[in-house]
Amino acid sequence: MTSDRLPNKSDETTQTAQSGGDTPSGLFDRLLTLIGLRHAPSIREDIEDALAEPDLAAEFSQRERDMLKNVLGLRVKRVEDVMVPRADIVAVAAETSLGDLLRIFRTAGHSRLPVYGETLDDPRGMVHLRDFVDFIATRAEYGVGTRRRKPTTDMPDLGRLDLSIPLSAAKILRPVLFVPPSMQALDLLVKMQSTRTHMALVIDEYGGTDGLVSIEDLVEIVVGEIEDEHDLEDTSMIVKGSDGSFVVDARASLSDVGVVLGLDLSQTDDAEEIETIGGLVGLLAGRVPVRGEIITGADGLEFEILDADPRRVKRIRIQKREIEAAQPKRTRRRKSDDEGEPAAQPPSSSSESGGS
Repeated sequence: MTSDRLPNKSDETTQTAQSGGDTPSGLFDRLLTLIGLRHAPSIREDIEDALAEPDLAAEFSQRERDMLKNVLGLRVKRVEDVMVPRADIVAVAAETSLGDLLRIFRTAGHSRLPVYGETLDDPRGMVHLRDFVDFIATRAEYGVGTRRRKPTTDMPDLGRLDLSIPLSAAKILRPVLFVPPSMQALDLLVKMQSTRTHMALVIDEYGGTDGLVSIEDLVEIVVGEIEDEHDLEDTSMIVKGSDGSFVVDARASLSDVGVVLGLDLSQTDDAEEIETIGGLVGLLAGRVPVRGEIITGADGLEFEILDADPRRVKRIRIQKREIEAAQPKRTRRRKSDDEGEPAAQPPSSSSESGGS
């Protein structure tokens, strides 16, 4: 005879726990997930965790892992994170002569240059080196006429080219994109691809030019630094001297310089929004320092300005002074060792009067 037994409360709890059912905590987690307050692990997080595993070295090289991490981190990059700051933009005025433009192209090392009117806050577009060369070659081969005619000679005649005419008269400007600094870098990359425009000017909230971004800057987020045959070998941002000092590019980040010095430079007062060592020196000085000036900082640091212009600091020598806080202690220890020797006393007023 089979004995029928009513399930008690402990049995129900055991069955629910074993089946992974609706325990109070499970229901609460599911409710948070449904209303969006708690997110289930995503595929992105799974990939990031997998890339962090040391066992993955057999499947992917370090270079491949770095590129995959860069791709995953692309969505959090903003335009302001990759832009060339305004002070470093190489641009030309619309009224620049073609001869001067040729000289600038030769020394700038860029194939595209932004063009402005009165100031950089009045952008007119950009000039491409290929369009400039095509204009020169056309004028030298076909003459001054705007329509291409039969060449007048077998060889181009550069003597017919007037390099004194302004860039605005050449009609070779191309449009640029205008983007805010908060725009996602990935969105700008897609926009550059769709519009076939590889240069964007970053415009601040007041309509002024804040920086510049090229498509190469965006691609380098993923693949790293891209250098072609004409790029000069870039010197290190931080170079250690034989005397223990460091010659630093003013654009070097505070974190990189802090690692070299073994200090946390971001803890300086009012340095929360400063990212470069040049910005820190300007903060300490309260102005733009001049060449040859020495600025004293915390932790015994001295910042010597090696190169600067009226707008910004370019190169800095950082030296760490010896803090002789322990010297008084050593002096006191030497006095205690020579207790038998009386310490020199300052002459009293009576002895001074007696000596006279």
